[in-house]
Amino acid sequence: MATDRIPISKDGYDKLRAQLDKMKNEEMPKIAQDIAEARAFGDLSENAEYDAAREAQGMLQARINDLETKLSRSMIVDKATLPSDRVVFGAKVRVMDLDHNEEEDYTLVGPGEEDYDNNKILTTSPIGQALVGKKVGDEVEVPVPRGKLRYRVVVINPD
Repeated sequence: MATDRIPISKDGYDKLRAQLDKMKNEEMPKIAQDIAEARAFGDLSENAEYDAAREAQGMLQARINDLETKLSRSMIVDKATLPSDRVVFGAKVRVMDLDHNEEEDYTLVGPGEEDYDNNKILTTSPIGQALVGKKVGDEVEVPVPRGKLRYRVVVINPD
């Protein structure tokens, strides 16, 4: 699974790349400086500043590793080359919630572009995965912790 490619727009890729550069070139050196200053306080066994700085370094390194993995798996997609009759990366899709008889709109995006407050969901999310490849009129079931969501694709707008 680690070799699966993740679709992403050029803007999304650039945004993630900028985050990674900031972490590596600004935040990590600052933490290294904090560690050096805390080390100067002496006894490391009872040095809360040192422990906090080391913990922050570990957490930042984990975030850096995660971003590097996302970027290495990313595949920049030109949305203009994608089909318009199916739900694909970058598409705006309107679905009918079959249990509540309400329509919802989603835009399928890649890492760095997700915005759940504005219904921009990852193609790798459960709803995104269920919708990818579907056509208008197709129905999907999405397993969620509280049961299943049932949707029918109503409209597909390529972006």
